[in-house]
Amino acid sequence: MRKRKNLLIFYIYLLDKIKRIEASAKNIDSSRKRFGFYLILKDIGIAALVTVLWYYVMVFMHQGYIMVPSYYNLIEMGLFFIFLLFLLWMHHGISSYMESSVFKEINTVIKTIIELSIVILATLLLTFITIYLPTSYIFPPEAILPENIRTAFVITIILSLFFYFLVERERNKRKLQEKILRSTHLQKENYQAQIQSLKNQVNPHFLFNSLNVLSSLIRKNQSQAQEFVHRLSKVYRSFLDHSHEQLVTLQKEMELTEAYIYLLSTRFGDNVRFEINVPEDHTHLLLPPGSLQMLVENAIKHNGSTRRKPLIIQISSEKDEVIVKNNLQPRLEKMDSTRTGLKNITRRYKFLTDQEVKFITSEKDFIAKLPLLKVEAYENSNY
Repeated sequence: MRKRKNLLIFYIYLLDKIKRIEASAKNIDSSRKRFGFYLILKDIGIAALVTVLWYYVMVFMHQGYIMVPSYYNLIEMGLFFIFLLFLLWMHHGISSYMESSVFKEINTVIKTIIELSIVILATLLLTFITIYLPTSYIFPPEAILPENIRTAFVITIILSLFFYFLVERERNKRKLQEKILRSTHLQKENYQAQIQSLKNQVNPHFLFNSLNVLSSLIRKNQSQAQEFVHRLSKVYRSFLDHSHEQLVTLQKEMELTEAYIYLLSTRFGDNVRFEINVPEDHTHLLLPPGSLQMLVENAIKHNGSTRRKPLIIQISSEKDEVIVKNNLQPRLEKMDSTRTGLKNITRRYKFLTDQEVKFITSEKDFIAKLPLLKVEAYENSNY
């Protein structure tokens, strides 16, 4: 009773956590799809606006009045626009490079000096390529004054430092906020997966069936009854131990799944058959906790089984994928399916990797293919 009470308390706690997180993580999916295109348009807009402002400020400073740009002025504006656009894209690359693992253990002051030097040198090179070289070919030599060249290099360096340390740094803050929201959303997905699994375990039908099986075993085979209790407790313990983790090894997931399979095999006997073929060289790879158990449960939920027509569930792995396959034998009674479990697995993978989860339905079989993720890619994620 105490275990059941604790699980119910944990279940209520998870529901409360989801309600709190849902508001902030609601629009993450749509914002991520538009983010890349939005950045390109924003860079183009910034470059165009600054180009026009730069032209009229320079004209006013030299002439004392505003005038319509001439042919050569339009060429200068076009070159400056190209310079600014490439400058913004170059800033993105420099910022990403400075955030890489190469500079993680470097002192902050030294890192800032290196960053400043890279920005200045890259700006000088970009100015030379996009402004000085084209100008020297387009304009006559007498129109290119040395003081104008020096002024151009100084202005571009000042603009570059301004955009990098005030604009790019602000963008980095927003990217960090997006990562936090993505992490929060993933945490919500994990909570939902935990709740779904917990519902199945605390579900009265699950407990009723398990207790019925246990009661029967106690009368017939006490040693098997003890093993049944051991496997049942292992399912609960495994779920609770890994409830806070985003990823677990395939080995740990198989331990949970095999304990769950034992309970099902004891209950259904020869009506349900399991075939497992997972090579040991795959067991160190990662996947979201509870994924396999959820797929096995999904197969049991939506398919009927008899001794003559058993439900066959196959678990295997190949080419960095774990595959769960079952023959289709729809139940006679119609089951309402929201595919919540499958959607949950897909969403959790989406926030962890670009690799796709595959669900394939044929006339005879249902096949689920889950990517197995490598440890190296998540070595700093505290999975």
